[in-house]
Amino acid sequence: MTDSIAQHFLALHRPHTPLLMPNAWDVGSAKILENLGFQALATTSSGFAASLGRLDGNVTREEALDHAGLLVEATGLPVSADLENCFFDDPSGVAETIRLARDVGLAGGSVEDFTGNANDPIYEFELAVERVTAAAEAAAEAPFVLTARAENHLHGREDLDDTIARLVSYCEAGADVVFAPGVRDAEGIRRIVDAVSVPVSVLAPGSPPIADLAELGVARVSVGGSFAFAALGGLVEAAQEFLEDGTQDFVARAAVGFSAARQAFAG
Repeated sequence: MTDSIAQHFLALHRPHTPLLMPNAWDVGSAKILENLGFQALATTSSGFAASLGRLDGNVTREEALDHAGLLVEATGLPVSADLENCFFDDPSGVAETIRLARDVGLAGGSVEDFTGNANDPIYEFELAVERVTAAAEAAAEAPFVLTARAENHLHGREDLDDTIARLVSYCEAGADVVFAPGVRDAEGIRRIVDAVSVPVSVLAPGSPPIADLAELGVARVSVGGSFAFAALGGLVEAAQEFLEDGTQDFVARAAVGFSAARQAFAG
C-alpha cells in the first residue's frame, strides 16, 4: 500500500456526504462491489467467518490478515479491515496487529472495545483508551486510517453517555474515525457527531436512510455482515425452492449475479 491510498481513503470521509463503504466477504464479492462503483471496501469479520463455516469471533489474526490482503490485491480500492479487538487484550498486541495490517496493504482498520467474552463484554474504560492509544501510535508510523469502535450497544449496554465518553477519549487518543455500531436512532447519532472532532461512521442496517444520515453529519456508512448474509439468504431461498417446490424461479436471480460476475471478472 502506498501512503497516498491511506490518505485518499481518509479524504473520502466527508461529513454530510458519507462514504458508502460495503463489506466484502471474499475476492469475488470485492470485485463485484468495485465494479458497481463503490469507492472503498471493508472486510467483515462475521461474513468472512461464515465463508469458512464458522461463527463470528472464530477467525485467527493470521487468517483475517491473509484474507484482507487478498481483497487488497483483488481491487484498486482502499480496503479497511474489521480487526475485531485486534486479537489481543494488551495494548502491545493491539499495536502489533495494526502494524501487520498495514504491512498487508490495508488503507485502514478498526480496533473495538469488545473483549470477546460474553460475560464481561466491554473493556474497562482506561484499558480501552490505552488500547486505542497503542493502535493510534502504531498507525501513525505510516499512513493508516484507524477506526475506534465503542461496542456497548451491540452487547446490551444501552449507555449512550458512556459510549460518547469513550468515543471522545478514542478521538483524543488518536483515532481517525469513530464508530458506535448499534446506535441507530437519529438523536443518538447526532449526539455522537456533535461530541467528536473526527469523522463518524454508522452501521447501516436499522439506521435512518442515507439522506438522513448525511443531514446528521455522518461521514461513513458501512453494512457489516449484512451483504454476506443477504447472499446466504438468497442461497437458502433458491435451495429451498429447488428442494421443496421443484421449481426454478431462482434462475432469474442467478442471472443477475452471473451478469455481474462476468462484468466484474472480465478484466
